[in-house]
Amino acid sequence: MPLIAFSGNRFLAEEALRGTLAARGLPARDLPRLAGEEVSAEALAPLLAPSLFGDGGVVVDLAGVKPDKALLELLASAPVTVAVLDEAAPPTRVKLYEARGEHVASPAPQKTGDVAGWVAGRAKKTSLKLDREAALYLAEVFGPDLTAIAGELNKLALLDPPLTADLVRRVVGREPPGDSFAMLGAATTGKPGEAVTQLRRLLASGEDPFKLMGAVVWQYSLVARCVALTQQEGRVTEAAAAARLGVKPYPAKKALEVARRLSEAKIRAHLARILDADLAMKRGLDPAVTLERLIVQLSV
Repeated sequence: MPLIAFSGNRFLAEEALRGTLAARGLPARDLPRLAGEEVSAEALAPLLAPSLFGDGGVVVDLAGVKPDKALLELLASAPVTVAVLDEAAPPTRVKLYEARGEHVASPAPQKTGDVAGWVAGRAKKTSLKLDREAALYLAEVFGPDLTAIAGELNKLALLDPPLTADLVRRVVGREPPGDSFAMLGAATTGKPGEAVTQLRRLLASGEDPFKLMGAVVWQYSLVARCVALTQQEGRVTEAAAAARLGVKPYPAKKALEVARRLSEAKIRAHLARILDADLAMKRGLDPAVTLERLIVQLSV
C-alpha cells in the first residue's frame, strides 16, 4: 500500500519517514515535498501519477493543514508512494491511514528518565560512548527537545571518548532548569544546598520571586492536606490524593512524597515560616534573599 503516515514527535516522525522511504529506495530528499498552503488537490494531482521509471512519490506535511475528505481520499488512492507527516493526527485520520495504508507512530518521551533512556539508546546506536550521568544531564537540560539533544550528540561525536558528565557539561555549557518540586523535596529531606541550587536556577531562568513564593504556598498547602489525609486514612494512593485534592496526578504524587516525611507539628512550623516569608516580601524585603532564607529554614 503506497500511503504511509507518520505521526507523533516531529523529530522522530521525520526520522522514521526518511528511514522508511530510504528502505524502499525512495530517498526523501529526492521527492517533492508539499507543506502549508501548497497542500491542495490541484498541486498534488500531477505528483501522484507514476513516472516512466516506475513508482514515484511525494511527501505531504500536514502541519497547520486541515485536510478535507476529498484530499485524504486523493492521497489514499494514489498509485505512487505518498508519505504523510501528520504529527497530531486525530483518531479519525489514524483509522483511515491504518485502513488504507500504513501508520507509523513515534511518541516522544516526556519524563526526564525516559528522555535519558532515549539519549542513551541513540548514543549507543551511533557508537557514542556516553555515560549514564551525561545522558541524564542532557535530558535535564533540554527536556523533551529531541532535536536539540540530537544536535548536541552530533557535536559530542567529534570529541574523544569517554564522554563523561563533567566533559559534556563543559561542552554544552548549560544548567538544568530549576524544579520547584525538587526544591521542596530537597528541603524536606534536609538538603539545603540542593534546595538552594534549585531555587537559584529558577531565579536565574527568569522566574519571578513572587510567583515562586506563590508556588511554594500552593505546593505546601497540598502537602499539608496530604499530611492530614495520611493521618486520617493511613496509606493514601496518588490517584486517591489527586481526586481528594482536586489536582492532577503529578502534583499529588510530589505532595505525597513530601508529606510522608513530615509530621503535623513539622508542617505547622513550615507553614508559619512560609507565612512570615510571604509577609516579609510584601513589606519590601529583598525577595530573592527572603526566599533563600526560607528554603534553608524548611531544610532544618
